[in-house]
Amino acid sequence: MKTLIKGGTLVDHAGKYRQDLLIDRQKIIRRDTDITSDADMEVIDARGLLVMPGGIDVHTHFNIDVGIAQSCDDFFSGTRAAACGGTTTIIDHMGFGPDGCSLDHQLKKYHHDAAGQAVIDYSFHGVIQHIDDAILDAIPQMVHQEGISSFKFYLTYKHLLSDGDVLRLLAKLKECGALATVHPENDASIKWRLQQLTQQERGDATRHPWSRPAVCEAEAIARTLNLARLAGDVPLYIVHLSNGQGLDYVRMARAQGQPVWVETCPQYLLLDDSRYRHTEPLKYMLCPPLRPRSELDKLWVGIADGDIDTVATDHCNFPFQQRQKMASTDFTRCPNGLPGVENRMPLLFSEGVMKGRISPSRFVSLTSTQPAKLFGLWPEKGSLLPGADADLTLFDPLARSAIRHSALHDSGDYSPWEGFVCDGWPVITLSKGKVVCSHGRFIGRAGDGKFLFRKAFVNREES
Repeated sequence: MKTLIKGGTLVDHAGKYRQDLLIDRQKIIRRDTDITSDADMEVIDARGLLVMPGGIDVHTHFNIDVGIAQSCDDFFSGTRAAACGGTTTIIDHMGFGPDGCSLDHQLKKYHHDAAGQAVIDYSFHGVIQHIDDAILDAIPQMVHQEGISSFKFYLTYKHLLSDGDVLRLLAKLKECGALATVHPENDASIKWRLQQLTQQERGDATRHPWSRPAVCEAEAIARTLNLARLAGDVPLYIVHLSNGQGLDYVRMARAQGQPVWVETCPQYLLLDDSRYRHTEPLKYMLCPPLRPRSELDKLWVGIADGDIDTVATDHCNFPFQQRQKMASTDFTRCPNGLPGVENRMPLLFSEGVMKGRISPSRFVSLTSTQPAKLFGLWPEKGSLLPGADADLTLFDPLARSAIRHSALHDSGDYSPWEGFVCDGWPVITLSKGKVVCSHGRFIGRAGDGKFLFRKAFVNREES
């Protein structure tokens, strides 16, 4: 049966249109000002609603094992929560595997974890945890035969790369048509500060932001930009930016012609470091930490002026009860990460569009179109053009709702967004033409989401 979405306002990255939308066999097949329905169509009344491409969250961590704990959201509960928040595609950052493992070790594991579980379409970023000839030689097959066209490396944590290894990796990724993504924090400064806290016996979570200051992140961004230039202007994607100085380094690099893109997350736009001084600071343990209020303002400027390209979540869900048990006296024992995949779209719509910071089209660009273009999914995803997948979110701009964890669809026991009031809410989500969430009720099915083979970076439109 065909599906007709009638009476709404279509919004894509380029503008707004008073048009109907016709779907057949999981694809958008027609847009027009007044499409007549017939008996062979299911009709969705979209009067008063904004009809937008479904969200694409390019930074999630489902089913991740971080060594001391495993996140509580698997590929069913995580994608269910995503769908109920208007997101129809995720690209998951795979966690580290055993020491010395092959490049495809984690890919095989994650294919097993997600198959038959995901309710929306998905893909993975490759993870680089060491460099040798075998790892470098395996990258072309991952890109061209497995459809993994982006890879993440770290400048901190157990499997951080040295500058020399970063150079070797960057050159290989460019050669293979893959996008390099980096977690940028200066590991030496973090270790030094944590050592000082240990000597002072200061293990309370209020010290977390002090242990990883903004300059620690900014330095690593600047260093990676310089390495990318030395390796031949390698395309680079900065994940979860949390501070203005790092954004300024990106602006300078772009002015010199470097290909670089920036992601931030709702927590860095809306939550500040005062949360660590409240009664439950372990609810806000993530890296980089939350920043002072002044840094949030700088990121909103980047959102408005186009210097920030995407908004993802870095969803990594560990229950508060587990955090308390593991780290009540030593915050360094707390598994890091925040839940949020269900709330990204309504939070950014409310705080961005409804408060006049960005237009509806800029919202679509940040949450869907630009992620699709950067990560090899365009134009099948992130678009309302005929031929695109019928992945849609229908927003009611007049709906007002307070976020309550009791109404969310993840597997955790709290939300860092508890009590936030959102103006505008996703009321219907369609994945490939099928309604998977309607007015807060999940009606999707495990296994309906399929793995997405992503195009190599050199073959895709980049703007």
